[in-house]
Amino acid sequence: RERNCVHRGRMSFVLSIFQRLQSLLQIVATLPAAFSDLLPHFLVEPEDEYIVKNKPVTLTCRSTPATQIYFKCNGEWVHQDDHLIERTVDPATALPVMQVTIDITRQQVEKIFGLDEYWCQCVAWSTTGTQKSQKAYIRIAYLRKNFEEEPQGKEVALDQEVLLRCHPPEGVPQAEVEWQRNEDVVNPVSDPNFFITADHNLVIKKARLADTGNYTCVAKNIVARRKSTSATVLVYVNGGWSTWTTWSSCSAVCGRGWQKRSRSCTNPTPLNGGTSCEGQNVQKSACVATCPVDGGWSEWSKWSACGADCSMWRSRECTQPSPGTGGKECQGLDLQSLNCTSEQCPQSECTTTHILGAEDVALYVGMVAVALCLTLLLIVVVLVYRRKKEGLDADVADSSILTTGFQPMGIKPSKPENSHLLTIQPDLTTTTTSYQGTLRSRHDATGKFSMTNGPLLDPLPNGSHTLHNGKLNSDPAEFVSRLSTQSYFKTLPRDVANTSYGTFNFLGGRLTIPNTGISLLIPPEAIPRGKIYEIYLTVQRKEDLRLPLAGCQTLLSPVVSCGPPGVVLSRPVILSMDHCSDACLDNWAVRLKKQNYEGAWEDVLLMGEELVSEPYYCQLEAETCRLFTEQLGTLALVGESLHMGAAKRLRLVLFSDAYCSTLEYNIRVYCMDDTQDVFKEVMQMERQLGGRLIDEPHVLLFKDSYHNLRLSIHDMPQAHWRSKLLAGYQEIPFYHIWNGSQRYLHCTFTLERLSLSTCELTCQLCVWQVEGEGQSFTVDSEFLLMDSNATALAGPSAFQIPYLIRQKICSSLDAPCPNGSDWRMLAQRLKLESFFASKASPTSVILDLWEAQHFHSGNINQLATVMADIGKQEAMIFLVSDGEC
Repeated sequence: RERNCVHRGRMSFVLSIFQRLQSLLQIVATLPAAFSDLLPHFLVEPEDEYIVKNKPVTLTCRSTPATQIYFKCNGEWVHQDDHLIERTVDPATALPVMQVTIDITRQQVEKIFGLDEYWCQCVAWSTTGTQKSQKAYIRIAYLRKNFEEEPQGKEVALDQEVLLRCHPPEGVPQAEVEWQRNEDVVNPVSDPNFFITADHNLVIKKARLADTGNYTCVAKNIVARRKSTSATVLVYVNGGWSTWTTWSSCSAVCGRGWQKRSRSCTNPTPLNGGTSCEGQNVQKSACVATCPVDGGWSEWSKWSACGADCSMWRSRECTQPSPGTGGKECQGLDLQSLNCTSEQCPQSECTTTHILGAEDVALYVGMVAVALCLTLLLIVVVLVYRRKKEGLDADVADSSILTTGFQPMGIKPSKPENSHLLTIQPDLTTTTTSYQGTLRSRHDATGKFSMTNGPLLDPLPNGSHTLHNGKLNSDPAEFVSRLSTQSYFKTLPRDVANTSYGTFNFLGGRLTIPNTGISLLIPPEAIPRGKIYEIYLTVQRKEDLRLPLAGCQTLLSPVVSCGPPGVVLSRPVILSMDHCSDACLDNWAVRLKKQNYEGAWEDVLLMGEELVSEPYYCQLEAETCRLFTEQLGTLALVGESLHMGAAKRLRLVLFSDAYCSTLEYNIRVYCMDDTQDVFKEVMQMERQLGGRLIDEPHVLLFKDSYHNLRLSIHDMPQAHWRSKLLAGYQEIPFYHIWNGSQRYLHCTFTLERLSLSTCELTCQLCVWQVEGEGQSFTVDSEFLLMDSNATALAGPSAFQIPYLIRQKICSSLDAPCPNGSDWRMLAQRLKLESFFASKASPTSVILDLWEAQHFHSGNINQLATVMADIGKQEAMIFLVSDGEC
């Protein structure tokens, strides 16, 4: 059967050839005899084609003169039925033209998968011979989805060359490539800063800010269009410093001050994540402003000889000292004249008699005028004395303070004659240590008093409270509860342990929050006479009242509230509180912030640039800040580091469980700001947890170097203890400490004792800042916290210097003396700034600061020694008149 099938196939092919020969003979018979010897030539030859998806392609072949045209594909003749034949005659040559077309499908091409490429060519016959056309290759078109290499995003500096690579997906025909930036086509012709290489990579010759964007490689052919993932090119600019500004004028009008200059990171400004400028943007330098010198008169010259006009004269000059640096000129006459006596006058007798008569009249008139002045002065003194006495009677129930004096104990001045320097006559034995009695004015018949200029507390109920050392007999919790019910004070904490309060009048007093280093000194005369204020002092928790800190800013002090805000004060009060800076103003820009009524924080003072007209002044000591203010409210000290040398003081405290009944033993390490209020809060919390302090607190300087704080434990007895930590150390992030994002930070070292009988532990705890100096200390001791005494003192018991002695010192030193033996020398000897010059009584403000600094030490001898050094002789210091100065 197979042989029969093959035989039949061969017979069919032979039959088709025979039929073709017959038709060829018929065509040849019809051709003109003159063209029977021409070979066919092709007018159209088949060309390469691509099959797109499932659409077949058409191949065309045209030849003249041709009797037959057939296609051969991959060496095999295409069946006659698959040819589409069209015959025409060329009108110019009268030769026959034959055109044949065939269709090639995707299935035909795929049948030879794995072999050579699929090709076709046509063969044309004429009476003379045959001709073959060129081969046309048929390929299946495609484009893969995945790029062989996609562009990668880059961050480049300005003007840097950028190379973005792209290898398109495999495809037939080969894909063409174009680049897009933010969906817009990149055209190297219109923008020569771009260049596309032969292997399709994009080159940005010099990166510009405008070249920042998302770049996409696009590949396309006749089949499809593919996009790569976008590559982000970020062109950044590193910051550069501008030139320094000129130095500012000296902040002090007189004496030591500060001047500064600044520069900005704007040349150029950092953009798109470029690095900021390194170094400080503000430089401060100490300066000394020459103090203005007021002019002083020299001694009068001797009287001149009597002149022809019967008068003589004398003169003086403004040269002791001469006015300088804006000082005042001398006031008064520099020339005086006087009539001569009759013996000296060279004129005639009658003239002399006439002149002497005129002198007598002038003398009598002068005597009458002096008598009237003395009478008026006596009346004024009597009236002032009566009024002062009435004022004291109205406000002071115990008049013994008017005769209060004191004798310095153990004072050893350099000169024996100064031993009575700070005493007052006549009573040297009476000493009032506390004031007992009502603080209400006797004119207040209804039990109420008037308070203006601020949202003050409600008036006290009818009746009077007795104040003992500044403490009301009422319950402290009742006062705090009453305070927090008012609208402005609802944000204040209701923690009685961290709040102090008292009632005060013009005699002043002191408020103290135990174990916090926070106190408020209310000097005498700070509260106007006739006013009685109920004043409070409290420390806020940081987590309850967060300050908006930015950049390198950090909180250096507790957040303290004193009030009520808006009360009228005649002179500054002094708020004392701890700070945790290194106290070097060259490293810091320290600002005083105050919370306004709306709750927003405002800068009210920049240390080193204070103005005498400002209501605030800050005296920064090694660990304490003394703030002079005439406005009560919520205050805090914020520092901004000027360079990486700035450092905060951290207090490191170790606690453990008081009793250990298990194998685990925990050591808790607290890293907190070195202020007493935070230490007190941690102690209170550990008492509630049942913890105990196992070592004395240590202090570590934490620098603004962006490095974390690292803690590790070493030298444990391996035979009895082992650490359960997986890592060799623990770290506290830099910004957690610097920005104060947590109230206090601590980490726990969990140890395991190998036996319940082990009761002793000795080890080393190392604490250091990464890439900085550190500290290590041994865990082997215990430290106790001691409570302080009274929280409120009112009247004379709140001060070291008795009231009347204070008044004598002020009256003696407030008046300027040419030789400088006045308040200025007192401030210099006590190492104080020149803030006090603008005050009505500079000496009084200096003594207020001395009281705030030395209340607990009671070092009254120091003040007496300083007064002796100024040069005031014995008790006469309080009797020196302005004329004698």
